Amino acid sequence: MTRKIILDCDPGHDDAVAIILAGGNDKIDLLGITTVGGNQTLPKVTHNALSVLRVARLTEVPVFAGCARPLVRDVEVAEGIHGDSGLDGVELPEPVTSVGDQHAVDFIIETVMANEPHTVTLVPTGPLTNIALAVRKEPRLAERVQEVVLMGGGYHTGNWSAVAEFNIKVDPEAAHIVFNEKWPLTMVGLDLTHQALATPEVEEDIRGIGSQCSEFVLGLFGFFRQAYKEQQGFDNPPVHDPCTIAYLIDPSVVSTRKVPLDVELNGTLTVGMTVADFRAPAPDGCTTQVAVKLDHAAFWKMVVDSIRAVETR
Repeated sequence: MTRKIILDCDPGHDDAVAIILAGGNDKIDLLGITTVGGNQTLPKVTHNALSVLRVARLTEVPVFAGCARPLVRDVEVAEGIHGDSGLDGVELPEPVTSVGDQHAVDFIIETVMANEPHTVTLVPTGPLTNIALAVRKEPRLAERVQEVVLMGGGYHTGNWSAVAEFNIKVDPEAAHIVFNEKWPLTMVGLDLTHQALATPEVEEDIRGIGSQCSEFVLGLFGFFRQAYKEQQGFDNPPVHDPCTIAYLIDPSVVSTRKVPLDVELNGTLTVGMTVADFRAPAPDGCTTQVAVKLDHAAFWKMVVDSIRAVETR
């Protein structure tokens, strides 16, 4: 069954791969891309989204810019991981389409409300500012969406602090809103995405495609590999965001466990920590789950197949 999605993102090397995976798989109907300040500033990540759509031959997909800053806190960007442009390591083609006039939050609301109930999935892969504002502006979203599948958080590890992941840490108030709504929510956090490593074998498979898109992805991985080695000690970089799309394409690729989730807002050392209560069983009415195990081979086959599919469009 085709899944209708809105990809809310901050491209970002791994966001770029998520766009390509979503656009290259016929089980995903990409209704639109909304952007949020995160990996880099809002103008930069919006430009990046338009450029990636050109590489992926998806220029019919509309793009709408959203929130430039967190709800409460100061702007933070991940320049050490993504560079000054947000997509360092590749030459970005000039976009051939323009960003839409509508605000991302309004596009999210209007799109969800215009479709049949429980047919649109929200896929945030950046800070959750747009999603939080959308559900506050239109509370009926919580009962209207099919589900929320987000990249962020982690139940055992962090990266922006000892216990907090970047997307959650930079706007924990927004994350708190999103985690505490009663929509079905899957957290694809670092515990899962740190299994999605771009190994040399993966790069060889992509190199074998021999296309403009495959060379673009290899350029992304080259920069990502060096940045993650220097910043976080990874030999092979984790490619976080496409794991959300892979889960929607084939849930068997990502194993999950239902647990209550919340976000810490007040701890001196733990602001932005995502707290998963693994005390069994999950209570009745629990609507949240976490991703726990990735089928590495099946995941990367999906990605490689989508990169190859770009050339057939």
